[in-house]
Amino acid sequence: MIKENIKPQTLLSTLWIFILFNMLLRDLHEFPTEGYIEELMSMNLSDQAMLLYAFIVEIPILMVLLSRVLTDSANKWANIIAASVAMLGIASTLPAADLDDIFFAVINIVALLGVMRTAWNLSTQEQTLITLAQER
Repeated sequence: MIKENIKPQTLLSTLWIFILFNMLLRDLHEFPTEGYIEELMSMNLSDQAMLLYAFIVEIPILMVLLSRVLTDSANKWANIIAASVAMLGIASTLPAADLDDIFFAVINIVALLGVMRTAWNLSTQEQTLITLAQER
């Protein structure tokens, strides 16, 4: 039922798109709740805090591209590090989370674990290809 011959780089990029959509839609999902817009408007964030949030949001956006263009060994570590940082960001929201936030967090954490597993296996696939090429 699940396609088995998906290139790992394509799978990684697709997982990052999935994660990014979940992050964005989780935020949009909150807008109709009572008091959410007022709470956003009353926040007084410093430029440094806004830069930090921009950096965190940029991670999945950047990983969509990097997952397709980096070499396997660079891809492995970039994806593992990016997924770890994203997971820490998600975990930091859990103390104040309600049920729908927890739902989105669980979905994203499972997808991030998929990123880490796929990335971890990249070097094995690269090594197998090198071995096969040397045998010929």
